[in-house]
Amino acid sequence: MALTNNKNVLAWVDEMVALTKPDQVVWIDGSKEQLDALTEEVTSLPEGNRDKMYKLNPDKLPGCLYHRTLPNDVARVEDRTFICTKNKEDAGPTNNWMDPEEMKAKLTPLYDGVMKGRTMYVIPYSMGPIGSPLAKVGVELTDSIYVVLNMNIMTRMGVDAFKNLGDVSNDFVRGLHSKADVDPENRYIVQFPEENTIWSINSAYGGNVLLGKKCFALRIASFQGKNEGWMAEHMLILGVQKPNGETVYITAAFPSACGKTNLAMLIPPEGYQKDGYKVFTVGDDIAWMKPGKDGRLYAINPENGFFGVAPGTNEKSNPNALACTRKNTIFTNVALNNEDGTVWWEKLDKNPPVDATEWKGAKVNGPEFIAEGNTLAHPNSRFTAPAENCPCISPEFNNPEGVPISAIVFGGRRASTTPLVYQSFDWTHGTYMGSAVSSETTAAATGAVGVLRHDPMAMKPFIGYNVGDYWAHWLEMGEKLGDKAPKIFNVNWFKQDEEGNFLWPGFGDNMRVLDWIIKRCEGKADAVETAIGYLPKKEDLNLTGIEDEVTPAILDKLLAVDTDLWKKEIAEMRRYYQDDIAAKGGKVPAELMAELDKIEARLNK
Repeated sequence: MALTNNKNVLAWVDEMVALTKPDQVVWIDGSKEQLDALTEEVTSLPEGNRDKMYKLNPDKLPGCLYHRTLPNDVARVEDRTFICTKNKEDAGPTNNWMDPEEMKAKLTPLYDGVMKGRTMYVIPYSMGPIGSPLAKVGVELTDSIYVVLNMNIMTRMGVDAFKNLGDVSNDFVRGLHSKADVDPENRYIVQFPEENTIWSINSAYGGNVLLGKKCFALRIASFQGKNEGWMAEHMLILGVQKPNGETVYITAAFPSACGKTNLAMLIPPEGYQKDGYKVFTVGDDIAWMKPGKDGRLYAINPENGFFGVAPGTNEKSNPNALACTRKNTIFTNVALNNEDGTVWWEKLDKNPPVDATEWKGAKVNGPEFIAEGNTLAHPNSRFTAPAENCPCISPEFNNPEGVPISAIVFGGRRASTTPLVYQSFDWTHGTYMGSAVSSETTAAATGAVGVLRHDPMAMKPFIGYNVGDYWAHWLEMGEKLGDKAPKIFNVNWFKQDEEGNFLWPGFGDNMRVLDWIIKRCEGKADAVETAIGYLPKKEDLNLTGIEDEVTPAILDKLLAVDTDLWKKEIAEMRRYYQDDIAAKGGKVPAELMAELDKIEARLNK
């Protein structure tokens, strides 16, 4: 039975039912009874059925489930991800493009009758708190119970989502997903931003099939934000509560493998804790930001859960993230500990289970399997955990108005050029800093080490339109916000000495940098003006308790601005703007080119 009277929703669902021809259609109301019944159904499937999920130990991991995807279906597929706009230049140089009609002609035969013998689940969901002026509604049609159960964690799923839509609005994102045959040759993740539509086929992996995540919350929403005057960004949101009880909110964007979730769930060093500082998580991945009634920029986390990478998550690296996974969590492609019905992954601890099932489903002796050079969990294995499980979740997490943002932080993994922290001179300069976000490749990636990989605003795979127009939208937002715009900073936790050792301790000690950032926002700390921006005065960084690790000589290296290296950086940015963007159909705003000239002039003084 349909859960809405909205004619636009009903007409679209009917059209997709006619195309995919499911045996039955089930509307997902979000009730415990319905979800429990689906859980029973999917965990009762016979061994060998690729849709099967497993219940984990109800005493140690209550409400937790386990699932394996096929080995050909374990990550986002950027070469199979398309932005389909009428004009190619509207997709820009950072996206794969195809004409919408051509793409539909290609995909429609794949969807034709694809759900015969299957059930179509109709999932209404809200991105953001129900009733929030910043929230948006999506409807995903899928033939996967795994998707239903994950969407229940990641979004506000169920009949309440339709409250924001009403009976006449057409402002909802249409998502069609079928796992089909999980055939990599016919796998497509397609966004039609001009039609508020997403089509995903032949994948059953979360990042490609939980259509509220990157597909809607970034690719479609960034396009909506450009047209409607707000921003959808690949950013964490955290709140720092000061000893006086006041909380300052910060968003931050980093490319992958730069510690985003660790910063979002930061535990302050002991000295800060004793003084009464606390850090609260609003979000670990995505921020939707809109000017509020007072003219400041307000952010919500459109998600309701965390879709985290499991390997490397442990009591030391991120105790709060680990705590999130203790109940009502779905684990994908990790290893099973057969002895006690729990899960394991690399770096969880030093005790791989002897009686293990590795992520592809083979029963193995864990320590021996690892000794032979294998991994028990896939490197991109995941946990889908409810935000409410997080010990440091913000009291403002469900605030429909969002939280006011004082600072925006960019960062990347840079061994030498970029100092520990610096502040932009103004919003335009800060937009330039965001456009210049890049990381050096590590030994973990194939190919040369230390190669610069550009990832503007950490959004390269997620901008739903032309990157040049996206930068122009940032500049417009700065004009709109005026003197109420957040201050913009850049951090680099990864600076190294001559031997390749990290100079900064990182993790909880990153609080010391946040402390300086907050003081700058409040006008309570001075700064040193350099060619690249404002740097901290050495005495303004609180190093109490880490004086042995961060000596005056190391601090000098952390805050050094090497003129020669920065001239090379500017030359590389000119090349990037020209060759990678402008020459391939991206319009680089004149203001950003002017910022390059200004930085170069200051370096030459």
